[in-house]
Amino acid sequence: MAYGISDACIQCGACADACPVGAISEGDGKYVIDAEACLDCGACADTCPVGAPEQQ
Repeated sequence: MAYGISDACIQCGACADACPVGAISEGDGKYVIDAEACLDCGACADTCPVGAPEQQ
């Protein structure tokens, strides 16, 4: 099960920097996670200051 990023995203980029496979990119108004590339490791959720990445 991949992660997704909620509307709580503040576009700080911490999640993208933490992703070991580069599955997170800047989207329109928030960062987005490529579900096909996501390893479900939780690194993004662990580093996000507002808890925006959530398991889908």
